[in-house]
Amino acid sequence: MTETKKDIRQLKVEEIATFFVENGDKAFRAKQVYEWIWKKSAKDFDQMTNISLATREKLKAQFTFNHVLVDDMQRSEDGTIKNAVKLHDGLIVESVLIPTTTRITACISSQVGCSLDCNFCATARLKRMRNLNPDEIYDQVVAIKEQGDAYFERPLTNIVYMGMGEPLLNYQNVLDSIDKITSSKGLGMSPRRITLSTVGIPKMITRMADEEVKFNLAVSLHSAIDETRSKMMPINEKNNLDELLESLQHWYRKTGKSITFEYVIWKNINDNEEHANALARYCQQVPSKVNLIEYNPIDDGEFQQADPEKIEMYQKILEKKRIVVNVRRSRGKDIDAACGQLANKTTELTSS
Repeated sequence: MTETKKDIRQLKVEEIATFFVENGDKAFRAKQVYEWIWKKSAKDFDQMTNISLATREKLKAQFTFNHVLVDDMQRSEDGTIKNAVKLHDGLIVESVLIPTTTRITACISSQVGCSLDCNFCATARLKRMRNLNPDEIYDQVVAIKEQGDAYFERPLTNIVYMGMGEPLLNYQNVLDSIDKITSSKGLGMSPRRITLSTVGIPKMITRMADEEVKFNLAVSLHSAIDETRSKMMPINEKNNLDELLESLQHWYRKTGKSITFEYVIWKNINDNEEHANALARYCQQVPSKVNLIEYNPIDDGEFQQADPEKIEMYQKILEKKRIVVNVRRSRGKDIDAACGQLANKTTELTSS
């Protein structure tokens, strides 16, 4: 039976150094290899041109690169690009490049599928197959960075962990990926340009705060009334709004960073003054701002976008309480790349 080669990107630089020493080479080679892997985003050993051919062959004999592949790419009329990203085991996730006049944003996935059952989200209809490794998350960012250069001649400016999956249920791999993306030995992006979006898992938010992370936090709220939120987001039954608020207050105390609440308004569900006032009261208890997000239907008709005047009503109530509020218009709807629509329509979510 042929022994499977280990992905070299699973190794720390110290482990690569050990390999070189054990094979009669210099330990400093490890830093060269590590730089090629993470700073220069090398996809194979042949790209490592400052390393001798003999050494490269030695590396090839022992290690491999389990790089992701952009298996399918769709471009929206508004410039948005959706990628079907094939992993080394044949599973598929999706990532999205979102262009504006001033930004190129990468929306990336952290899990194959999702286990949270939010009933307004297409991704929730896919069972969770597995967590993504740090390098698989990193690869999505690199792919979008290269697309930004190729199609827009502009650099990647922002990263949002808002694709498929719940980042806090893949906690360590997500934080490791952010470390690779922000490190001077990696892509060197500022953590201030990165936002992690979660449904709100209090114990994990508290853990992040205690580790004093430097990136931004967004919470998919959608209702500040427990009964309504629990119907849409079952996780709220075990992680209610009071517990969530306590963790967010702890987050602010530890990091000094305010929270962004992502909030969709649906017709006949939360499109009334009771819900708007509840949201305003919730926001007043922790430094925060609100993004009101245009809903993107997922074919079943149960959830429908609220009327424009209802969104305007929310704006007025929030602004009256001096809460910063923005209305986010969805991009990429024509290719199912908008918020809540990622569901692998382009490719089956099965091993090939």
